[in-house]
Amino acid sequence: MAEHRQMQRAALLDAARSLLTEGGMEALTFPALAARTGLARSSVYEYFRSRAAVVEALCEVDFPLWAAEIEAGMASRDTAAERIEAYVRSQLALAADPRHRAVAAISALELDDAARERIRAAHGTLVGLVVQALGDLGHEQPRLAAALLQGIVEAAVRQAEQRAAGGRAESPEVIADAAVALALHGLGRS
Repeated sequence: MAEHRQMQRAALLDAARSLLTEGGMEALTFPALAARTGLARSSVYEYFRSRAAVVEALCEVDFPLWAAEIEAGMASRDTAAERIEAYVRSQLALAADPRHRAVAAISALELDDAARERIRAAHGTLVGLVVQALGDLGHEQPRLAAALLQGIVEAAVRQAEQRAAGGRAESPEVIADAAVALALHGLGRS
């Protein structure tokens, strides 16, 4: 019975990823989840109490995978600057991945304080990955620098999302190059 519930929950999360990719938060509804998984709508409520709970569960499952991918990309680099570049580029690549839709959906949802804190803690693990590299580059406050660097990444993600939505943003490569240049050289150089 427990194995069956785990399989159903995994199927619901897969369906949620697909719905978010195809139509954003508007597409993530319990009737749509039920239709995608062959469950009754009332059965979906047995697994998740709300759309916010679905998104929170996606983040809980996917965030460690993203962090591992970023960490692996950084570990394959030799210098601190190369590790920081890998950190930025890896996150931007993941943002283009359909699995990122759940993370982007968080901002559109009302989450309780406990859920926001769990997600913030998971996000903190990403920032923690780059603290050592920033220290190696000589930053006096590498934790602060890491938090600011994450702001650069988030702004770059928003630019890429605008382009994907038909806005007037640069290509993903140009956005990534600019984010890396800003991270490594500041505003004085592009």
